[in-house]
Amino acid sequence: MSWQQRIGAALQARREADAWRQRPLIEQSDTRWLQVAGQRYLHFSSNDYLGMSQHPAVIAAWQQGAAQAGAGAGASGHVTGHGPYHAELEAQLAEWLGYRRALLFISGFAANQAIIHLLAEKSDRILADKLAHASLLDAASHTPATLRRFAHNQPESLAARLAAHCDGNTLVVTEGIFSMDGDSAPLAALAQQTRVANGWLLVDDAHGIGVIGEQGRGSCWQQQVKPELLVVTFGKAFGVSGAAVLCDDETADYFVQFSRHLIYSTAMPPAQACALQAALRQIQQGDEQRQKLELLIRRFRRGAAQLPWRLMSSDSAIQPLIVGENGRALALAARLRAAGFWLTAIRPPTVPPGTARLRITLNARHEEEDIDRLLEALYDAAGE
Repeated sequence: MSWQQRIGAALQARREADAWRQRPLIEQSDTRWLQVAGQRYLHFSSNDYLGMSQHPAVIAAWQQGAAQAGAGAGASGHVTGHGPYHAELEAQLAEWLGYRRALLFISGFAANQAIIHLLAEKSDRILADKLAHASLLDAASHTPATLRRFAHNQPESLAARLAAHCDGNTLVVTEGIFSMDGDSAPLAALAQQTRVANGWLLVDDAHGIGVIGEQGRGSCWQQQVKPELLVVTFGKAFGVSGAAVLCDDETADYFVQFSRHLIYSTAMPPAQACALQAALRQIQQGDEQRQKLELLIRRFRRGAAQLPWRLMSSDSAIQPLIVGENGRALALAARLRAAGFWLTAIRPPTVPPGTARLRITLNARHEEEDIDRLLEALYDAAGE
């Protein structure tokens, strides 16, 4: 089969499965509202959980950083790209989260890939939660290590995997809050089992950092767990982009010496690092925003309890409403869009077959009236 035939067949299959993906052109967005093709919608698809992308202090810091250090880093951090803003941000993150070191990466995807690609060798094994993020599973599947998956959030399933013999090292991989189901991992139990087996635990806390725990320190802090490797990303509650890996001194030095993702990538723009320092300060002082978000989550869950679709058990800002078939999820999203709400239908392969859903995300810029309007639209759609 030629490249053209292979590509054409794959695209046709995607269309026929109601799995076609599109990138809407967003004309304007302030996290609460967005505008597409001249139409304004209440926005329930953003991961900007605290509205930091719109915070005046974060915007001003980015502008200041650009004025002082330029728009880009100009090189890898190993050449000339690592500057004062980067070093200050790494030190602040490490102190905040209780680690010796933090290393900046250009994205959460890159950070997860970097860790697994560098650590995993042929004699090793990677034990990953079945619903772990694609960046983690993709990286694991492209290493010489053995990849095994344990049942989602089931410590006993991990224990069974750990009981099997392994000649090398064991890396246990999970998320703090899962991006599609919105539920939290039992980190304490997973950490205890991993420790007994002399393995390392990697936690990707993309959707927990900034939102839960004291000062927004995230899932691990809340559950009093300190994994060997913690990944925090800046495209969600921080409202910007990028990521950091938290670890000890020796592991950080190992990454600096050998990680191709660090050595061969242009460093994060210094203005971005400056903006992230401002976002971190706001997150540390953000109890009011987090409390407001908790109230909105509870309000939504109370109101959605009698809907005919299954609401996943989630106390996070991610509230998945399981519709089932792809076509039905698309139809419901279109019905709500016509009513003025921007919601995204999430379909396989992002989620398991038969669990297409609306991934409803709440944020601190929403108001109670927004939640009530969304609930009313959902009940109207259910009635139809």
